[in-house]
Amino acid sequence: MTDTTDTIVVETAEKIFADLADPQTINADKTGQWIAPLWRALSESGLPLSWVPEDCDGSGASLAEGFAVLNAAGRAGLAAPLAETMLAGWLLAQAKIASPEGAMTIAPSHPKDRVTLAADGTLIGRARGVPFAQGADHIAVLAHSKDVVVIALVEAAACRIEHGLGLGGDPSDAVTFDGATPLTFAVAPQGFDQTTLLLMGSVARSLQIAGALETLLDISVAYANQRVAFEKQISKFQAVQHNLARLAGETSAALAAATSAADAISNAAAFDDAVFLEAAAAKIRCAEAAEKGAAIAHQVHGAIGFTSEHILHRYSLRALAWRDDFGNESHWAVELGRMVAKRGADDLWPLVASR
Repeated sequence: MTDTTDTIVVETAEKIFADLADPQTINADKTGQWIAPLWRALSESGLPLSWVPEDCDGSGASLAEGFAVLNAAGRAGLAAPLAETMLAGWLLAQAKIASPEGAMTIAPSHPKDRVTLAADGTLIGRARGVPFAQGADHIAVLAHSKDVVVIALVEAAACRIEHGLGLGGDPSDAVTFDGATPLTFAVAPQGFDQTTLLLMGSVARSLQIAGALETLLDISVAYANQRVAFEKQISKFQAVQHNLARLAGETSAALAAATSAADAISNAAAFDDAVFLEAAAAKIRCAEAAEKGAAIAHQVHGAIGFTSEHILHRYSLRALAWRDDFGNESHWAVELGRMVAKRGADDLWPLVASR
């Protein structure tokens, strides 16, 4: 994820985020007027459809480029459906379905939810915690039909959406598909299932968490160097230095796990056991880092970090909220344990060492 093309794509994303998603500006904007120009700039750059091939009306960027953009979005604490639209476009592309214009989201995003394509061509089922569903134009859906898995594109207006908010203040909605007729659908590739979708989403969220932690670390170090107590900067106190070192460690661990998983998917021919190991481990480790890192950052800032006027919560709360999307750490810990038990003790070390 470090070649020249990747760098150009990330620089483009970072410039858009810096110009149109400044956290202080967004914090002060209570009407949401910042969203439209940001999304327009993202759309014009082709970033929302990064993972969609050109023959499906997308940008045709590589997986590695898209993953790098998601990490940058995490650093910006982006409160817009960029990741969701990218994932939706990626899912549709698996079935060679062209992506429409506008914001999209993806369902299901919870391991226990299941959507079915009925014999009459309508969708049945309910998906919880669907990110940004209330503002999406379309939803890319993974559904089950008899013995096959299908990928469908449905208009959000055709579904019943119960508005909700996640911990970070972003839409996290319940979507009921009963009776909704897809605009189009197609059979998913052989071996592609709901676990594949959840693994891809988990790596996307892991990269966003790692990016948010990077910004939390930067903000906390800057604040510690500015804040004076007992006539000296609080960064001079050993306890604060220790906390910042712990935050740096959690950030580094999350970034290493997330980027390793992203590289594994980018270079793999299929979502095999090696990818499963990387993606599940990344979500587990990044979720743990989010919990510990957010606590440390707020401890360094003291009471001011809890105020709505301060930007710290834009990163800490989103990092915590992203832990639950596409399976939380408990879910993936159980699934990882099942995979290891199924393979047997003799295969564990060779699998781990191969990474």
